Amino acid sequence: MNAAMDLDLALPECMEPLFQPARYKVFYGGRGGGKSWAFARVLLYLALQRKVRILCARELQVSIADSVHRLLCDQIAAMRLDGYFDITRTQITCAATGSEFLFRGLRHNVSEIKSLEGVDICWVEEAQKVSQESWDLLIPTIRAEGSEIWVSFNPGSPDDPTWTQFVEHPRPDSVVVKVGWQDNPYFPETLDLERRACRDTDPDRYNWIWEGEPRVISEAQVFCGKWVVEDFTPPAAARWFYGADWGFAVDPTTLVRCFVRDNVLYIADEAWAQGLELEDLDGLFALVPDSRKNLIRADNARPEIIRSLRRRGWMIRPCRKWPGSIEEGIAVMRGFSRIVVHPGCAHTAEEMRLYSYRTDPLTGEVLPQIIDKYNHCIDALRYALEPVIRGKAGKGMLHG
Repeated sequence: MNAAMDLDLALPECMEPLFQPARYKVFYGGRGGGKSWAFARVLLYLALQRKVRILCARELQVSIADSVHRLLCDQIAAMRLDGYFDITRTQITCAATGSEFLFRGLRHNVSEIKSLEGVDICWVEEAQKVSQESWDLLIPTIRAEGSEIWVSFNPGSPDDPTWTQFVEHPRPDSVVVKVGWQDNPYFPETLDLERRACRDTDPDRYNWIWEGEPRVISEAQVFCGKWVVEDFTPPAAARWFYGADWGFAVDPTTLVRCFVRDNVLYIADEAWAQGLELEDLDGLFALVPDSRKNLIRADNARPEIIRSLRRRGWMIRPCRKWPGSIEEGIAVMRGFSRIVVHPGCAHTAEEMRLYSYRTDPLTGEVLPQIIDKYNHCIDALRYALEPVIRGKAGKGMLHG
């Protein structure tokens, strides 16, 4: 009798896509979602159904204790499958089907990984730690017809290779699912107390640990300590600055409206959309108050868009760029005593949190290089503030 037929996997509904055919199955999110637990149960179920060769991989595996070996053993016991699996110190096999589980680290086992043959499913656990070099090694190795790569992780840095290539820009043959504590019907009260305490005391850390948002080290945040989200009413005499950034491919097109008062930068309105056609820009820009009545300074990389909008009655001018213009723009924005983001500008607030300098993956040291992402609203702000930035640069106020 096939033991798999009688198994109740007790999976949360969000894990059902594990049974869909796909080359990449990517499940990510915060703590308490039960991702690893569900992966282990489904893989054991598949190993009971048919002969499969399963590679359980991670970036570093000094010993078997670093792997998911213990987790699989615990689930075998929990599902009362001890009689179907043979467990050794380094391997798990199923005598009835011939299935086997292998455990490998990626970084220090290059030749061994390359020599692996016939892997049907590769489970990469704690995938946020996997380097681009390891992905480049692993992916071509999993080459059996119909083979799959399963990826589970809690997000790390927003420029981690795993986050960038599997979540930000997922491959077309992927299933990508965000799994949180809210999706786990077995989420224990003990963990919920920890979650709520973290939420109340450290919101940034909470978003990373419990809500599965990418982690930005505070020291690496470009605008750390400078910005807040607060409601405000613009003064009647505000001098408005408008700036636009054009989207390429999957990048969004943005328009922002801001003003400066008492050395505080106020960001009052934003328009944000992906995949727009040229004729849709009028509707997007109209979402920002009085945008047709005021000069918009825009990214000069798309002069054909600027010409088209001018023909349609928009007052729009290409911004100027010069060596160091990004750094000078950031210096001016950081030079304000505060940056206040209206609650209606959700994308701007997200970028304020995520826009960051690179960090050394080994040491955590903050490097003097800005990551070129999470910056579409911020770039629009720089363009909007061009006269302010050039004015301060001309007065030598940026570097002293």
